[in-house]
Amino acid sequence: MSYYRIPQLALSPDADEEELRKRLIKLMKISPASLRELRIERKSIDARDKEHIKIVYGVLVDIDHGKHGSIAPSVATAVGPEPIYSVPPPRRKFPSPPVVVGTGPAGLFAALILAEAGLTPLVIERGDPVDIRDEKIRSFTEGADLDPESNIQFGEGGAGTYSDGKLTTQVKDEGGRNRKVIREFIAAGAPPEIGILAKPHVGTDQLIKVVAGIRKKIQQLGGTFRFRTRLEDIQITQGRLTGILVNGTEWITTDTLVLAVGHSSRDTFAMLERQGVPMERKAFAIGLRIEHPQEMISRSQYGRFWNHPALPVADYKLAGRTSDDRGVYSFCMCPGGTVVNASSEQGGVVCNGMSDFARDGMNANAAMVVAVGPADFGFPGLLGGVEFQRQWEQAAYRITGATYALPVQLWQDFLEDRPSTKLGAIKPTATRGWSLANLRQCLPPFVSQGLVEGIARFGKSIAGFDRPDALLTGVETRTSSPLRILRDEACQSPVRGLYPAGEGAGYAGGIMSAAMDGIRVAEAILNQS
Repeated sequence: MSYYRIPQLALSPDADEEELRKRLIKLMKISPASLRELRIERKSIDARDKEHIKIVYGVLVDIDHGKHGSIAPSVATAVGPEPIYSVPPPRRKFPSPPVVVGTGPAGLFAALILAEAGLTPLVIERGDPVDIRDEKIRSFTEGADLDPESNIQFGEGGAGTYSDGKLTTQVKDEGGRNRKVIREFIAAGAPPEIGILAKPHVGTDQLIKVVAGIRKKIQQLGGTFRFRTRLEDIQITQGRLTGILVNGTEWITTDTLVLAVGHSSRDTFAMLERQGVPMERKAFAIGLRIEHPQEMISRSQYGRFWNHPALPVADYKLAGRTSDDRGVYSFCMCPGGTVVNASSEQGGVVCNGMSDFARDGMNANAAMVVAVGPADFGFPGLLGGVEFQRQWEQAAYRITGATYALPVQLWQDFLEDRPSTKLGAIKPTATRGWSLANLRQCLPPFVSQGLVEGIARFGKSIAGFDRPDALLTGVETRTSSPLRILRDEACQSPVRGLYPAGEGAGYAGGIMSAAMDGIRVAEAILNQS
């Protein structure tokens, strides 16, 4: 077989796969009979010219040289077989199973690699299995009490399960880790097209079954899962981890602990501080969710092609600088999505966004956030960022009457610093209910000013973005972890045997990068002699 890669082949949205084949044959100047296989590797949208939107394909082809000669290098590049991810063998024996704390992407993929290497990891999760967790979340949105252990932040799958499910990352794919994650997602039930899309996403409805599928594979390989099991303390002997305490009374012996606890495990952070585990405060961002009609976003992004069936639901990514030189940007954009109540503590309100795979809701939403750093926190110590988040979450809880309703406000009212008294044309999608309010009461003044500047500026990029009745919902504080658990080049804490991983430890920013970091940590454990 002779494989060649053509990285960019642009066609009209009206073109089908047969037209792609004809275009390829003409471009490569080969006979139809010599094209043995055509595989679409990548698919993206070029919407820079809205009058001539293109779908850009990256393709891999197999040419029969018996029926055709050489291919011009300027047209296609000869490639070898795609590298397959290989799990390294363990370099030492483990007297007791490694323990993985947390079942978000980092924890699941760390456990998967350890299990594929022949170890039998114990995976503990403070929340419920994903099916029970989903029931708890639905009950909460219908008015039931908040379960602090099982909600949109905690439970099997982690916070990313209730999101848009984006699988994009800026992290370099070293050693095939990226493709490993995508393949495992597909094997666990994710739509196969995520393997070729330039901006793949899974959606909450698909992520729920994917998470369960990956867990079942780990169990088949010998791994054990324990739910409703909370890490409460660690035992350190002469600078080395020797055990962990769970659920208040049970000690588990282990010399290897993967800490993939997520960005909201505030009690875990406090325990690590008490134990003297080296950590540092870090920057993150806070702000609000903004909702617009999805049709408006699609018309702005695609022009006359806005509802073309070959095009994905339109999204956006916006960024700028404020007058005081802070970053202001969109985050976790959810086309056709829902604003969700992501509260995880009694007396505090947090919002987030999610989409199902079809992205077929009426509204688009995204976080609009402003960068904050340790100098802004106003609270001392390593947990200053946690207290800063909590301060504004509790303020959001109070302004809606302590009901867990999400506070909402029209953009024009936010601009003029007055509470909203009625809605415009955009109806809130907020789960657990909503209440009209003045969102400036649950944000630092510099964040409110940054949002005023940013949203006005973004209105010049997307028509209607700053329309008077654009709907704001508060408060978005959990964009990333407020601290970093320090580790060395071998992914190990100065407390030997302790391996911080993923977004909560400060080393990732999304599903894909967290999963890849989990793989990287598992490799580091296996390579320890």
